[in-house]
Amino acid sequence: MQLTLWSYEGPPHIGAMRVAASMKGVHLVLHAPQGDTYSDLLFTMIERRDSRPPVTYTTFQARELGADTAELVKDTIQACYDRFSPEVLLIGESCTAELIQDQPGALAQGMGLPIPVLPLELPAYARKESWGANETFYQLVRGLLHERRPAPGESRPPRPEGQRPRANLLGPISLGFRCRDDVTEITRLLDMIGVDVNVVAPLGAAPADLLRLPEADFNICLYPETADQTCLWLERMFGQPTVKTVPLGIGATRDFIAEVGRVTGIDTGSIPMPDWSRMPWYSRSVDSTYLTGKRVFIFGDATHAVAAARVASEELGFTVVGLGTYAREFAREVRAAAKQYGVEPLITDDYLEVEARVAEAHPELVLGTQMERHIAKRLGVPCAVISAPVHVQDFPARYAPQMGFEGANVLFDTWVHPLMMGLEEHLITMFREDFEFNDASTPSHLGHGASPGRAPEAAVSVQPEETPAEAGDPAAMAWAPEAEQELKKIPFFVRGKAKRNTERYATERGIQTITVETLYDAKAHFGR
Repeated sequence: MQLTLWSYEGPPHIGAMRVAASMKGVHLVLHAPQGDTYSDLLFTMIERRDSRPPVTYTTFQARELGADTAELVKDTIQACYDRFSPEVLLIGESCTAELIQDQPGALAQGMGLPIPVLPLELPAYARKESWGANETFYQLVRGLLHERRPAPGESRPPRPEGQRPRANLLGPISLGFRCRDDVTEITRLLDMIGVDVNVVAPLGAAPADLLRLPEADFNICLYPETADQTCLWLERMFGQPTVKTVPLGIGATRDFIAEVGRVTGIDTGSIPMPDWSRMPWYSRSVDSTYLTGKRVFIFGDATHAVAAARVASEELGFTVVGLGTYAREFAREVRAAAKQYGVEPLITDDYLEVEARVAEAHPELVLGTQMERHIAKRLGVPCAVISAPVHVQDFPARYAPQMGFEGANVLFDTWVHPLMMGLEEHLITMFREDFEFNDASTPSHLGHGASPGRAPEAAVSVQPEETPAEAGDPAAMAWAPEAEQELKKIPFFVRGKAKRNTERYATERGIQTITVETLYDAKAHFGR
């Protein structure tokens, strides 16, 4: 067993909670010990919900383990039904309760409640949160629509003439990354094409909405981590095709529109593309040359990581130097994408392994989760969050989608600004000693009569970045003063890499003191 401080995913019952918390009229009874009720904070604190999630716990204690905890389960289920009057009841158990083997699902089904009761089999020691959400949504849809399946061989009735095609948007979920705004953006995009949205689920849906899923002409799998099982089942049982392209980035959004056109028979080639996205214009402008070739390391859920790699490479001209995911169920897709960009795929849920790979790759930008934000901060590298798990700052009050053409604008701002701000900071540092920019100089816009600014901080020395291994190391390489001054002229976000490369170059050649000549010799060596 490995002790860890951070975790990309919780156990599968957290995924079940996310589905229940996304919907109306659905309640989850979780057989769990008293300490497992912390998960409420995920929704009230991080997602800033105004109410606690629809979850009731049995909250058994240690002293009750010697008695009949099965009676506690039944009493909790009955009290939950009496108090909340749910339309559908989900029954699950936490990892601790799984060891007791009380079989709460079977107990609930034997109680004769007048509503659908769906037991969840969520193996806590073999699976994790995303799988739990995917399985819960699938079991919920399958349980409600099982009796409504058409007879074998029965074809779908044709769409009434004059009626616009209808689609289900499947996968948006509570605690997902920008799901609320993505749904709004894709709904607007589909309306532009001539397609109506039938049902959005699980986010905001009620059991009655799930019963209407077969009325749509096709499904759109917006978030495969949550909805791919459900889409496959609806395709098999009800003959509904699935649009699988996730519209993240300009290119993928255009591919998404084309795939919707093929499924619906709409000629999307004649539909004018919206002109509100500024990413294509900037990518063709002279200013974008500063971004060309920037080294980017990408890690997150599989859908966002693969999409981010395409946007970074094809639309912004970055160089992908790392690509990975914590979602082992989608490792194949990430491996295929990594092969395309010529990098070694990273499939792991160990954040220490991710940190080691980031440090080894020396990227100039990290695109990742809340975990990578902390990793990049320690390494002194800019970072933008592209995927769950996330913290409260990634649930903005403003409209900030990731998908569609407006989502491309958000991606552009989120990814490019850290790099541009880094350039600005470098320029300020580089010209600090210029007479016009000196801290003691009078601001030019105030005129010569204004009072001077603060005195220059001559005693403060801006030291080059050090890695943890170098800090305080008595055997560290010596730098000549003029070489240190030259090192300061290198942008701060690549200074650490330049320092490490130079010291490695000097060590290999037995150089004891690094001079300006050594610095430039090393630059020429590694630039070949």
